[in-house]
Parts: sequence; structure tokens; C-alpha cells
Amino acid sequence: MAFIGRFFRFLRSMCAPITTVICFSCLLTFIFILYQPTPGPGIKQRLGWQSWDSISMSSEDLAAVSSTNTGSTSGQSEGDYATVELPEGVDWWNVTGTPGLGEDKVDTSSLPLDVWAPLLPHDTGLSEISVTHCYMDPIFAGDLCAPSTTTEKDAIRGPWVRVDRNLNDESGYMSGFLSLWYRRTRRLDINLIDSIRLLPTGEEPSPLDGWTKVDKSLRTGVYHANPLFLWYHVGKTASDMTPEDKNNIITEMDVLFGEDVPWWGFEKLEPPTTYRKEGITEGTYLTIRKGVHPVPKAPPLHFSRDGKFKIMQIADLHYSVSVGSCQDMREGTKLNELCTSPDGPGSDNLTNTLLGRMLDVEKPDLVVFTGDQLNGQDSSWDPKSVLAKFAKEVWRRGIPWAAVFGNHDSETGMGRDEQMKLMESMPYSLAQRGPHDLHGVGNYLLKVRSADPSMTHLLTLYFLDSGSYSKGFYNFWGMFTPTAYDWIRQDQIDWFLRESASINMIERPFTPDGAKDLGSINWRRQTDQLTPQTRRLAKPNAMMFFHIPLPEAYSTPDKNPSTKRPLDVGLSGLELNGNAEGSDGFFAKALLNATESNHVNAAESSKQEVKVVANGHCHITENCRRVKGVWMCFGGGGSYSGYGKVGFDRRFRVYEISDYGEKIRTWKRLEGVEAEPEGHVVDDMVLVGTGATP
Repeated sequence: MAFIGRFFRFLRSMCAPITTVICFSCLLTFIFILYQPTPGPGIKQRLGWQSWDSISMSSEDLAAVSSTNTGSTSGQSEGDYATVELPEGVDWWNVTGTPGLGEDKVDTSSLPLDVWAPLLPHDTGLSEISVTHCYMDPIFAGDLCAPSTTTEKDAIRGPWVRVDRNLNDESGYMSGFLSLWYRRTRRLDINLIDSIRLLPTGEEPSPLDGWTKVDKSLRTGVYHANPLFLWYHVGKTASDMTPEDKNNIITEMDVLFGEDVPWWGFEKLEPPTTYRKEGITEGTYLTIRKGVHPVPKAPPLHFSRDGKFKIMQIADLHYSVSVGSCQDMREGTKLNELCTSPDGPGSDNLTNTLLGRMLDVEKPDLVVFTGDQLNGQDSSWDPKSVLAKFAKEVWRRGIPWAAVFGNHDSETGMGRDEQMKLMESMPYSLAQRGPHDLHGVGNYLLKVRSADPSMTHLLTLYFLDSGSYSKGFYNFWGMFTPTAYDWIRQDQIDWFLRESASINMIERPFTPDGAKDLGSINWRRQTDQLTPQTRRLAKPNAMMFFHIPLPEAYSTPDKNPSTKRPLDVGLSGLELNGNAEGSDGFFAKALLNATESNHVNAAESSKQEVKVVANGHCHITENCRRVKGVWMCFGGGGSYSGYGKVGFDRRFRVYEISDYGEKIRTWKRLEGVEAEPEGHVVDDMVLVGTGATP
């Protein structure tokens, strides 16, 4: 009996450890064997995360993309912009945010309600509007000049948000700071604002039901200005609204200085809070956005089916907040009469008209702005108002565009970082901020691919910020006076060489895919259009764009081995050299060192990757000069707002890249005369490829 008792006591002592081991074994079995999570088919198929970025398009989507937009957008007149059309024969597409191609989804519930950020796609409405007048800058005065509120009102209607724009900016310091405020709410039981009107004293909307008048005039502080009051109409609550109603509620407010177009998706309210007085003040307008208007995205850059790609360079627009004033015009012409007329359209608008004609004639695949989009020199004191108009003729036609900065762009009002954020958010923009650890803003590259299913990289476009000024001094009034231009720095050289080294070599000359594995699409081989060449592995040809020319742009040009004539075509010497005095050796260290081949002993290693450098800066210099195998071309002035020379027609440089990137041709299209609205072409020449000087 004693033995049996000891045996059962032994079993009882082992019960807890055995139970623990069994339970732990079951847990491990469940975790590592039974539990096998499968978030999606990509895990089973061992697909990378990039596979989830692909976009499937239904026939309805394709129809939506390929059809031209005929409706109007709030703030933009009918026909102001074109939807992206799916190019015929292009068998790949990777654009998001384009109507019909799967618009980018934004979690609007994560957007801040208490910060004025007009570029955010808020779909939440406004519940209340106020106007305050303060003789201290609200940035420093804070709550001292804010509208009165309570914690309860903030919780229900939303906190007060100030539109960071002084409506009295053009009226002088003694007029004080006149600020617009609004409340934004996500509550579904609050009536939202769906309409705003600006009315003088004694006028009111009819019928008056639902309208509220803001107590303070929008012209408070301006001497002898007739009062103008803001009235806003409160409509339905969010819970009672239909989708159409939600598209008509006011989701953002802003201020525009000048007489030109407002920011994308916004519309101007009339009358202006400050009227334009020639040479004294510019018009000041309230602008509003109704609903949310997705910004059209640029299509991916690609060659046509016959291997062509066209670039138009636009140099030195020099736009201002005002409509601009013409420079160096020929007297006695109709154009000069329009320029000098007090009621004339202004030089900026005349330039836009000319630019529109040139775009319609050339029909480029890409437009590149090579700096000095803004005039600087205190005339572009509100860069946002200027940026709203400088590219409008381009994006209205649905043309992708890129830009670099010039020396004048960040002289007043806003730095390059802030300007680049605005440009990145504009329709059809391909401009990029670039790495933060480099000199300047806007060091980036774009790749132009083939239109066949291989999506082969056939052309590289480099963009660099050549800076503004390296030296200068501040005068008695605190204004900066520059004395020396800036240049491309060593860290930019290192960045370019790294990017160049990362580009894969391709078999050149390129032949498009002739397979028939994509339904009815049949890509015809184009070898019969190319001059017979030895096929080789090499990087694609490259072009480079920046503003301030290199010192080598004025060096002794190469000579044609046949004629012994210098390879220098176009006008130069009409103005002083525009290059910077300093240099980190970009030409020798970067352009000459970046070769077509990564193989040291290859024959192609002696050929530079970058064949053409395009710059602006010098308005009446427009030649192309080849130095040590690299073509350096000036864009020439295309704007009536920038300096010129009487008898020197405004012009735009065009580059046509053909034979799938092997051939680069250029010409300049001049403005022409009244009887020649399409202008005329000069200096048509082949820089690279068949027909070029060896």
C-alpha cells in the first residue's frame, strides 16, 4: 500500500510539468504549422510589393481617358485644360491620379483642420467666416487679433483658421493687417457654407434667408476706400447632402494678387478688395474652391511609335505680379501700341499669347522652363500669384513640363523649397525637389522610354539648379544687391556622376519589340529607317538643362574636320558673357567624365553621355557651340517681359530627338510678323546622329 501511495504522489508531482510541456508544444504547433497568414495572392505567388502598384483599366476607364474633357472645372473656363489621352499604340501606363486611371486616394480624415494649407485636398466644408483688422502682424499678435471664440464653439464648429495673406498688402503699413478667418468642421450636423458674395454698403442678397454678413469690411484700414462686405450662405448639413451638394460646398479660401488666373481649382470673386491702379497697386481678389479638384498628372514620357520625341525650351519669362511691362520693343508696331497702352493686356499676357501660338505649331511632347520664370527685383513679390500663370498655356494643352530655377526666381517673397512644392502640385508638372543634401533645389532626372512593351529607357534628361548669387551686399534699406553669379557645386557634380553610373546600358541603335503577343497590336520594326550602324551596348544619349551658362559655353569651339569652320551656329556677342566667375569644374569633372560606357576599355568610353547642354539666362544670346564634343545651346529670350534688343525677335528653341534617341536636331522658332502668325524657323541643324558633324 505504501508503494502505491508513493506512485500516485509521483504522478501528481509530474502533472504540472507535463501539462506545461504539452500546452507549450500545442502553442508552437499552432504558430509555426497551423497558423499560416495569407494577406493576398502576392504572398503565394512570391510577388514584390511593386506588383500592387499596377493599375487595371476597364473599357469605361479607357474611354474616360481617351476622350477629351468637355466639362468645366470650378475656377477654370471650359476648354482651359485637356485630359491626358492614352497615346495610340502605347502598351504600358503607370500614371496614378489621372481621371480614368485610378485617382490617388487621400484619407481626408487625417488632414489637419486648424492649419491653412490650400494645397491639401480637403473635402470638409466651412461653417463660419470672419474678418479681423490688426496693426500688429498676426504671426506675432496671435490670439490678440483672432476672432472671439469659446472652447464649446471650437469643438462644434471647428477652430478659427487664418488665411495667411494680408488683404491690405498693397495699401501700405499704416493700413494694418486685414486677415480672413474661417472655421472648418467634420461634424455631420453643422450647416456648411455653399456660397459667398461681396457686396457694398446698402446691398444684400435676395432672398436673405440663410445669408450672414461679416461685420468688418474687406477694405478696412484703406483710406477713402468704399466699404465692401463679405456675405456667406449656409446650406445643408453634411448628413443631408447629396454627392452633388458636396461638390458645391466651399472647401478652401485664398487670396490672389494681380489680374491673372487664380490657383488651380480656385475661382476669383468679384469685385476686387483692392482695385488696380497703374504703377501704384495691383488688384487683390478673394478666391474660393468648391469641392475637390484632383490635379491632372503628367503622362509618362515616351517616344512615339516612329521613334520621335520633341522638347520645347522656354527661357527667361520674367513674369511679375502685375500684367508686366514690355521691354525693348520696336516702335510703330501694333504690338508696341498694345504694350504701351494703359489699358493694354500687359507683357505677360502678350507673351502667353505668343507662347500659345508656338505650342500649337510645334506640339511638343515636353516643355522645359530653364529658369527666371519670375522677374524678381521686387516685381514678383507674391510668387504664388506669379506661379499660377507662368505655365498656364502649357497645362491647358495637357503638355507635360519640367522646370529649373534661375537667379531671379527666389529674390523676393518665397524660397525655392516653397516654390517647388507649389510647382510639383500644378497640372502636368514633372518638376521635382531633388535630394535635400545638395546645393540648390531641383536637381533631378527624367527618363524617356520606348512606347513598345519593353519600356526601354532611350533618353535621359538631367535638370540642375545652377544657383542664384554667390556674392552680394545689403544696402541701406536692407535690400540685397548681388555682385556675382552662383555656379554648379561639387556635391552636384558627385550626384550627377552617381546617377550617370547607375544608368544601364542598352543595345543601340534600339529596335522596338516586334512581337504579336499583345492582341491586335503589331509593332513594325523600324530598322529600315535607321542608317546601318554597328550595334553596341551603351547608355542612352542624354541632355541637360540649367539656367546660368558654364564658362566653357564661351570657349573656343570645335572645328568641322571637313570645312575647318568653327562649330558655332547662331547669334552671340550681343551682350556680356553671362557665366559665373567661380567654378567647381563641372564641365571637366562631370560632362567629360560621364561616358556612354561603364567599361573602361570600351571604344564608347570616350564618348560623353550628355550630348547637349541647354541653358537660358542670356536673352539675346541664342547660339549652339560645340566644345570638346559637347553642344552648349542658349535658349534665347522668348518673353516681352524680359530685356531684349530692338530688331531681335523673341524666340523659342526646339529639340527633336528621333531614331529612338540616336539623332538630336534643333532649331529656333521666331515670333514672326502679323502676316506670319506661326513664326518662322532659323538655324535648323543636326547636333547628334545621322547628318551631324563627326
